[in-house]
Order: sequence, then structure tokens, then C-alpha cells
Amino acid sequence: MSAEAPRRRGRPARADDTGPGARERILEAAREQFAERGYDKTSVRGIAKAAGVDPALVHHYFGTKDEVFAAAIEVSFEPALVVPALLDGPRDAVGERLARFFVGIWENPATRAPLLAVIRSAVTHEAAAKVLRGFVLRRLLERVADGLAVPDPKFRAELAASQMMGIVLLRYVIRVEPLASEDPERIVAEVAPTLQRYLTAPDLRTP
Repeated sequence: MSAEAPRRRGRPARADDTGPGARERILEAAREQFAERGYDKTSVRGIAKAAGVDPALVHHYFGTKDEVFAAAIEVSFEPALVVPALLDGPRDAVGERLARFFVGIWENPATRAPLLAVIRSAVTHEAAAKVLRGFVLRRLLERVADGLAVPDPKFRAELAASQMMGIVLLRYVIRVEPLASEDPERIVAEVAPTLQRYLTAPDLRTP
């Protein structure tokens, strides 16, 4: 009589847990949950239910709720790809490239929805504020400023962020008219010179 193989302890594997698309389903579900419910009302269990997986698998791939939140937002920015693209090209057009990239993210409904969750939650939740600082400042704008080799790169990145986040709040969150209905191309054209000065002017005190 042959001996049976020992049973594995722990939760049983589910068919939908082991497929190659499980991580992507979790990430997509997280983006939808954060966009619809906000940071505070979204839970790992809710994300897992929406993705059709066990909550333990969410922890396996992403760790904490804060980490899955950050991963869901990273898809919108993709800083590893964006920073070289922003720096590649004429220096005197970097402000326009940045404005076009940033406005483009917010004009796209697929990338706008989870970012709205970040903006709305950042005021009251440190985790959301940390994600916003991490992606918009440290992983995007500060790297752009560093790549331009200008004095005070961190301060310049913060000035650029204040310009862009002001547009975001008024146009996409509060929806102040006529800004909310303005042609995106006009917004890019008007904002680009200010971003250009913040990021490349030898002396910010000079108009």
C-alpha cells in the first residue's frame, strides 16, 4: 500500500488565485474601489472580493492597504518611463511637455478616477498624502528638476507641483467654471511658460 503524499497546511488554493492575471485583477479592482469609495472606505477585503480572490492574496502581492493604494496610483504616472521622456527633447520646451503630460493624465477617465481618490483623501489621510508626495514630487518632478541640473531642484519641483495641483483642484475636483470646461490645449499653453520658468530659470527671482 503506497503512502499518501502529506497534505499541505494553510488555506487551499483557489483556481482564480493561481492564474497569471490574478495580480492584474487585484490592481484593477483596487483602482476601481479607491476611485468609487475613496481611501478611507476601501478595504483589502473589499478589493479581494471585487477581484474574486482571497484577501490573503492581496497581502501576498502588495502587503498593506497603503501599498496596494500606491501600486494602483503608480499605473497612472509610470515615473520610470515618464521622467526620461520629459527630459528628452529641447530644454526650452520641458514646461510644455510636463503640462501636456499632466493634463493628459487628468483628461483620461481611466487614469483620472483613481487620482481623484488620492486628491480627495490626501487632506484627511496621511497615507494618501504620502502617496501624492511620493509620486508627484519625489518620483516625478524632483527627478525632472534634478535631470535639468538647476539650483534648488526640490523647491522648483514644489513650485511646479503647486501650479499643477491648483489646476487639478479647480478643474477636476471643485470644477470651477470656466476652467472646468476650457479646452485642454489652452490650459497647456497657458501653464507651460510658468512651469518652464520654475524648472529652468537660472534665477527664480528674475521674472
